[in-house]
Amino acid sequence: MVKTSNTNSQKVEIDDTLLKWAQSAVESGRIEPQLYTEHEVKRGLRDISGKGVLAGLTMIGEVVASRQDGDHTEVGRGQLIYRGIDIDELVDGFTADGRLGFEETAYLVLFGQLPNESELELFHRRLAEYRTLPDNFVHSAILSLPSSDVMNAMARGVLSFYATDPRPDDISIPNILRQCLQLIAVFPLLAVYGYRAYAYARGQKSLVIRKPQPELSTAANILRMLRSRGSYTPLEEKLLDLALVLHAEHGGGNNSSFVAHVVSSSGTDTYAVIAAALGSLKGPRHGGANIQALHMVEDLKKQVGDWQDEDALRRHLQNLLDKKAFDKSGLIYGMGHAVYSMSDPRALILKRYARELAGEKDCMAEFDLYERIEKLAPEVIGESRRIYKGVSANVDFYSGFIFKLLGIPEELFTPLFAIARVVGWSAHRIEELANVGKIVRPAYLGIAPRSPYIPLAKRD
Repeated sequence: MVKTSNTNSQKVEIDDTLLKWAQSAVESGRIEPQLYTEHEVKRGLRDISGKGVLAGLTMIGEVVASRQDGDHTEVGRGQLIYRGIDIDELVDGFTADGRLGFEETAYLVLFGQLPNESELELFHRRLAEYRTLPDNFVHSAILSLPSSDVMNAMARGVLSFYATDPRPDDISIPNILRQCLQLIAVFPLLAVYGYRAYAYARGQKSLVIRKPQPELSTAANILRMLRSRGSYTPLEEKLLDLALVLHAEHGGGNNSSFVAHVVSSSGTDTYAVIAAALGSLKGPRHGGANIQALHMVEDLKKQVGDWQDEDALRRHLQNLLDKKAFDKSGLIYGMGHAVYSMSDPRALILKRYARELAGEKDCMAEFDLYERIEKLAPEVIGESRRIYKGVSANVDFYSGFIFKLLGIPEELFTPLFAIARVVGWSAHRIEELANVGKIVRPAYLGIAPRSPYIPLAKRD
């Protein structure tokens, strides 16, 4: 038996030999779950509640689940803290002044303090200067090999910068900072151009490659480069900017930032580190969850005729948990978080502004549906499953909805996450090297039974 598929015009064969070898690889590596308990190993470096096992210290970002009262009952909201500043205070600060916040947030995350006006203006100018690609880069590294996955295209582009950098292996902090700032500046170009190349390759009639404008914000440049007419409203720019702020950092323990620490600790170059982090974020368990949340709600809209019927919504949510609806995974996407118990502060902020955008787009009925799901899902989950902490909407629940309202293609949902999170990755890379730590090397306990070597002639 031979299974074939066509990928990028190449024939890929999975024959019987590969299937047999794959089965052997799986069977020889299977570990019974109870062994983790027996040997007191925290699988995935997470305890029974899902919270991460401490693996390091950081000054950059902090994720606070909730606080506990005298009876050790969790109360209060979750918190996300950038360099000691609560994300709610940060967002309220720049929005109260009528300003955008991503560049200011990037400065804070990278350098540990808020910039004054002249420092912020200089930072804007430096990013604008760096927001350009080497000669022929668009053709040779992006258009010549379009990818159906923009994250992979971005990783390839990042690795290509190694060849154009005169000092790629210099890991002095000033040089690393220069490399990181350049990557922060060009990530929007890699994402949008990568998507344009793929869309054109699959039949889009025209290929529009717009250069960024130095006077525009990161969010504005993304919308201008992405849209056929290059136009956008102030509210659209504000919402995308806010999404970037909320995705810029999430502590050193999130999968992709931990990857940045681990790979940086080996002493390798910046481009290898950021490409590795992109590979982590690409995973559907990390950066791709908002797409699944959006698809889940789109499917629900088809299955439930009356969006205001809470009983019908409850039945559908129960079907999701019982693996009878949508992708039959047993998950309600966008609900729950590994750390946040009572609430995800990013979801609360996005929800507040999503209402405003939904009003501008005449999509309030859909927003109301999201609110009902947010209210009912924790109740349904609590009735059906044993849970060790609270369940609430996470950032993925509303971010996909907002991106949809902004007209952003699904292929760019996770790349937008990367455009923001490269700020955190850069800060964690610098922190790892600035502290001259040891190479990150956690231990794995070997549990394979001992067996003797059998000479080749005596093997079956």
